Amino acid sequence: MNEGVDFEQVQRFEEHRDHVRAVAFRMLGSTGEADDAVQEAWMRFARTDTADVENLRGWLTTVVSRICLNLLRSRRHRQEDALDGDLPLAAGPGAGGDPELDAVMADSVGLALQVVLDALGPAERVAFVLHDLFGVPFDRIAPVLDRTTEATRQLASRARRRVREGRARAEADRDARQRKSVVEAFLAAAHEGRFEDLLAVLDPNILVVADAEAVATGFAGREVIGASAVAAIFNGQAKDAVTVLVDGLAGAMWAPGGAPRSVLSFAVVDGRVVSIEIMNAPDTIAALELAAFED
Repeated sequence: MNEGVDFEQVQRFEEHRDHVRAVAFRMLGSTGEADDAVQEAWMRFARTDTADVENLRGWLTTVVSRICLNLLRSRRHRQEDALDGDLPLAAGPGAGGDPELDAVMADSVGLALQVVLDALGPAERVAFVLHDLFGVPFDRIAPVLDRTTEATRQLASRARRRVREGRARAEADRDARQRKSVVEAFLAAAHEGRFEDLLAVLDPNILVVADAEAVATGFAGREVIGASAVAAIFNGQAKDAVTVLVDGLAGAMWAPGGAPRSVLSFAVVDGRVVSIEIMNAPDTIAALELAAFED
């Protein structure tokens, strides 16, 4: 810190440091850049007479927001990736000893929100973060962005809509990954003959429906109900089956020589398989949209 700065001035800044860092982190998505922004805010504070500033927290929020806005614009110009690999929990909850900072760093959206924020323009991002995450009124955000209050409100509204859409996509991706993991667990347990593990991923009232071709090749019947019965049928089976998307849903396929011979479509609810449809009829398989899972 600069020489000549008195202890009282340092103490005034330190009372708001965690809040300033939380704002900077949400703006920038990088702990390193956030720390740089906080240091720049401190230097501006140290050079400014703030004795008459009644709301120092608000004053510092404005200062660090302008610093972050400049950094975001510079980053945009350089076309750099906004994320630096740090997760919101990188420093660990409670590291700063401030409940507000912990709540911001460890909120439920975490990295998913950060990814969405990186798709916003600098002005949109600042407006959204200040208003929606920190409750700053639009009339105080407007001077930071050099916009009217109404224009700032529209920026935040547009950003909020994009964040909402991004969250929905992230949740859909997460659900797809979960369904894939359940199907993979089912196939592994079946192939390796782990009966208890099979039961663990099956809903007690699971229903398996097979087409006539599947029954003709030896499947137990058109319908099988109940976890124990289903586990008994699949235990030790499923060799060489692979996970695929079947009409956009989690599934599995047996394709010796690369040609699908049998396709299973799974319905997964709350981490358990509630139904399986087995399709062996060539015409039925030909009409399906089969695709690999994207990582």
